[in-house]
Amino acid sequence: MGDQTAAISTDQVAHVARLARIELTSAEIDHYTGHLGRVLDHARELEDLDLAEVPPLAHPYPLQNVFRDDVAGAPSDRDEVLNQAPAASDGQFEVPPVLGGEA
Repeated sequence: MGDQTAAISTDQVAHVARLARIELTSAEIDHYTGHLGRVLDHARELEDLDLAEVPPLAHPYPLQNVFRDDVAGAPSDRDEVLNQAPAASDGQFEVPPVLGGEA
């Protein structure tokens, strides 16, 4: 693969870190320059692959949707459903507050 930092310079890594408002030490910039260089080298290798005969995929596994008819049925009895809930009051489910309110 050659020089591991050939794909990106330490100045470029420092510039991207400034844009992202990430404070990096010189040691961290050197560290990430090597890592990002290897990532970019790998991406360059992938670009060189001949994929002309490979069909595009949306997902690596064969998937099949299972559909059923959307048929209206008898509604559930409200009282029966509420009786199965951990807490209910005034014909509604009772749930704990979500945004910091008191219970």
